[in-house]
Amino acid sequence: MSTAVLEAATVPLLINGKWTRPDADSFGDVFNPSTGDVIAKVPMCGAKEVDAAVEAGSRAFVTWSTTPVTKRAAVMFKFRQLIEQHFDELCRICTRENGKTPEESKGDVKRGMEVGEFCCGLPHILKGESLPQIADEIDAFTTREPIGVCAGITPFNFPAMVPLWMYPMAITCGNTFVLKPSEKVPLTAVRMGELLMEAGLPEGVFNIVHGGREVVDALCTHPKVASLSFVGSTRVAQHVYELGCKHGKRVQSAGGAKNVLLVMPDAEPDSTLRAILGSAFGNAGQRCMAGSVLMGVGRNADELRDRVVDGLSKLKVDDTLANPKADMGPVIDGVARDRIVKTIKRVPGEGAQIVADGTSLARDRGFFVGPTLVDHVRPEMGVFTEEIFGPVLTMLRPRTLDEAIAWMNTVQYGNGASIFTASGSTARQFVREIQAGMCGVNVGVPAPIALFSFSGWNQSFFGDLHVQGVEGMMFYTRQKCVLSRWDKNYVRQHGW
Repeated sequence: MSTAVLEAATVPLLINGKWTRPDADSFGDVFNPSTGDVIAKVPMCGAKEVDAAVEAGSRAFVTWSTTPVTKRAAVMFKFRQLIEQHFDELCRICTRENGKTPEESKGDVKRGMEVGEFCCGLPHILKGESLPQIADEIDAFTTREPIGVCAGITPFNFPAMVPLWMYPMAITCGNTFVLKPSEKVPLTAVRMGELLMEAGLPEGVFNIVHGGREVVDALCTHPKVASLSFVGSTRVAQHVYELGCKHGKRVQSAGGAKNVLLVMPDAEPDSTLRAILGSAFGNAGQRCMAGSVLMGVGRNADELRDRVVDGLSKLKVDDTLANPKADMGPVIDGVARDRIVKTIKRVPGEGAQIVADGTSLARDRGFFVGPTLVDHVRPEMGVFTEEIFGPVLTMLRPRTLDEAIAWMNTVQYGNGASIFTASGSTARQFVREIQAGMCGVNVGVPAPIALFSFSGWNQSFFGDLHVQGVEGMMFYTRQKCVLSRWDKNYVRQHGW
């Protein structure tokens, strides 16, 4: 196992195939959120390091872009094999720096691996189209060509999965890549980078830089960066989109969310409760597909609330490394904990009711907030309209399906929405009318697998082509159309 990951005092950069530790002016703390201990220091780099990484990628693009796609895919096959071999190690790193449970870390790595598996099949998808005799003596065909140096800016909540949404696709399509992982969880990204190098990727094709806004802005404005992929808050997503587009980049920029779990009176109670708890409190509510709004429609709202409260009382919140059987771990750091607690504390002043209070959870160490349920929320309240990004579930009580859909469609976001019902016509109306890019029917987290794109709408996504699936391939390539004409009479006249 590499010493660069778990034991490093300073997290290294990867530039042109070399691991280095820069003399940065400032460093950020990487915590174990379960204990609050600092486990590493991450350098807060700037434009200098970004330029070195981009230049390395630009030089490598010359040969990597012309490498046969089957050979590029072979590297991805080997990378996938190495991830499987080091699966337990990667999951432990993920849990250690993020705080999610071991089972959640397994899901994090596995869902990322799905994109790598998809990329192993890219030679087939990249074949293009052809049409002979599109006009007299003229044939046509298209190809998909790589675009250059691509960059990815990724969040803390999925240290493995979200970066793997990006660079396997970009690299297999023939591009080179610069990754800026979240400065809060850089260790998983570094270990993945080591495995990618071990898989046989040439120097400079994949690079890693660390830092904050200075690095983000440098990537958005660098003249040799062709595209930007981002996942994070809506505020930063919009900034990346606007700045990147202003400087001529392709941009896919995924932002925040406020996802609804709509429960009809005819919903199956036990499976619905399991889905609610997993969706709202998995990863301590720190995911853009978390079900953060619960709507109990009609006569069974009280019963639904009581079942959820009972379920919350049985969730074990604990140190996720020390207790692998914990149901929920901490939030990412003290800043997040204090922000979430502040949000919960203001609820009574808005007129809502806290029926399960996570602020009462007592912990001497770590960054813990217990699972929280807020009832009698109204559409005009901040706890309904704002993304909390923590283990807080807000409950509304619409009288009808129409009212529930109308309330949800007033929210600025549009990532995910799920309905729980035994009625096909009810589900059909919900899916057709809800303003969200990913919908679930009796599914708590309607996030698609790698074959389909992660399709946020409205303020949940800025751009055109989403990550994953065929849209991801199209984002990292551009089409070339070739028309050819061979005049047979001319050839005959010259004796060829």
